[in-house]
Amino acid sequence: MRTVPAATNVRAAISEVELRELYITQELTIEEIAARFGVAATTISRRMRDLELDARRRGPVPGTRRSDPAAVRRDFQWSAELAYAVGLIATDGCLGRDNSHITMTSKDTDLLETFRRCLDITARITLTTNPRPCHRLQWCDSAFHRWLSDIGLMPAKSLRLGSLRVPDEWFRDFLRGGIDGDGSIISYVDRYNTFKKAGYVYTRVYLSLVSASPPFIEWIRETLQRLVGVTGDVGVRRSEKRNDIWRLRYAKREALLLLRWMYYSPEVPCLRRKRDIAAPFLTPAIRPPQRRRGRPMVV
Repeated sequence: MRTVPAATNVRAAISEVELRELYITQELTIEEIAARFGVAATTISRRMRDLELDARRRGPVPGTRRSDPAAVRRDFQWSAELAYAVGLIATDGCLGRDNSHITMTSKDTDLLETFRRCLDITARITLTTNPRPCHRLQWCDSAFHRWLSDIGLMPAKSLRLGSLRVPDEWFRDFLRGGIDGDGSIISYVDRYNTFKKAGYVYTRVYLSLVSASPPFIEWIRETLQRLVGVTGDVGVRRSEKRNDIWRLRYAKREALLLLRWMYYSPEVPCLRRKRDIAAPFLTPAIRPPQRRRGRPMVV
């Protein structure tokens, strides 16, 4: 049974966020972290067990030596499931600097369950507060980590992510993963002009993807323009204290076209709550035989 430290315990005061930063991102040893906190190495080890943070084996990180069997490249074959998982990692995932750890966080446990099935991994989903309460999935796979690096992903990618080597055949699955990670599907009924005429009621739909890396957004936009023929709109939200956030947004017919392109089958892996928003738009509406003059009908 996992032991929960009391509030007065010294190790309970060690921040989970800081511990993960030192151990996973900066790759410090347990002894080096203990020296920083002024505690014994066993205290750090026990705190890591409290947080279900797996300790590295002693010696070089597995997979970093060419002679290490863990460093042998596995042949990862692209599929709808793999492309979707890569889209999630590109937006909501994190590659550790140790060339081994891969982390996914989300407030949706069903999304992490789908992600696990796509990659056929057995790591546990845990609750974390980094910095807000959410669920977390972390595992070690140096071969997959290296493959992700080969296609263009990297540690600390938020501000420097660019184009990825995703085959055109699987790009819509990759995009769906990106939307489920850092995107949104918004639909609402617009009654703004009903004061002019009661019949001016329209259903609006928008598809958006956000990122702190402009090259990544531009690559997505250019690829969709080439594959689907949509242009979208790019905007930026400036902030003095935080990084600028770039948004790629599609509306009206372009949004409908992309939704039907992404959700090409009821069986594709996806976040259910976002697909439920898209569901009413996945089947084209039947055009009436005659229409009065006015705004074009969305089909």
